[in-house]
Amino acid sequence: MYSAVVLTLNEENNLPKCLDSLRACADVVVLDSGSTDDTVRIAHQHGARVIQNPFHNFAQQRNFAHEQIPFQFPWVLHLDADETMTDSLHRSCSTFRDDGNFDGCWIAPKMMWFGQWIPRCTDFPAWQARFVNAPRFRFIEVGHGQREHPDMRMRQLLGNYLHDLTTDGIEGWLEKHRRYAKAEARTQFDAPPLELSRLVHSDPLVRRRALKQLSYKIPFRAPARFIYQYLFRQGFREGSAGLKYCKLLAHYEGLAQYEITRLKRLGKSVR
Repeated sequence: MYSAVVLTLNEENNLPKCLDSLRACADVVVLDSGSTDDTVRIAHQHGARVIQNPFHNFAQQRNFAHEQIPFQFPWVLHLDADETMTDSLHRSCSTFRDDGNFDGCWIAPKMMWFGQWIPRCTDFPAWQARFVNAPRFRFIEVGHGQREHPDMRMRQLLGNYLHDLTTDGIEGWLEKHRRYAKAEARTQFDAPPLELSRLVHSDPLVRRRALKQLSYKIPFRAPARFIYQYLFRQGFREGSAGLKYCKLLAHYEGLAQYEITRLKRLGKSVR
């Protein structure tokens, strides 16, 4: 048995589908950041408990859930309102046995673009810490999202959740990624020097994160990202969806690179 927590802020359009996907979960909590639409009413209609707390960043909000919410079960699945549970992931969470050797599990989301799964364009599997032991687990903020604290003992969990990248349309995606680009730029600008040994680490997740840091040293990052995703990662095999998404990724990288250049000109970190 496990609990689930869903982070929300004005998610009346996305929340019903998310909560419907969690109907087999015995304990669902909506952690709301002060919605002014029908989010809270919808949560109650679906039988979820609602807790409200101001949002500062994703790590803070998820850690608040661990520290302040009385979940019925120690293992908690974290979702956002534009994400949905799958049957295969529910089976993995329901049958998970805590032997005390792990604090949390990585799960690989399937990124959906207007209803189409685009694994090549989104580097599937891009593992995320989402199924965790609430009393033991802590997140840290990195870039525009959260990551497991370095002390956490992790393993991979079978099954996937679905992340709909297009719930707010392309304009919504662009607006969100303008904010993400600024956060990512600040993280890369303040990052300590890259340890080259991490590029050949035995753990593929460590290698992936090291390559990401290295990639910010590449000139012409925006077209380089397009070439990498569309040609090297074979995003072209995902048809028009792949082409459109890879173009948007290149645009996002251009925004991040512009922000890094701006920070370098200022000569100091912007926090």
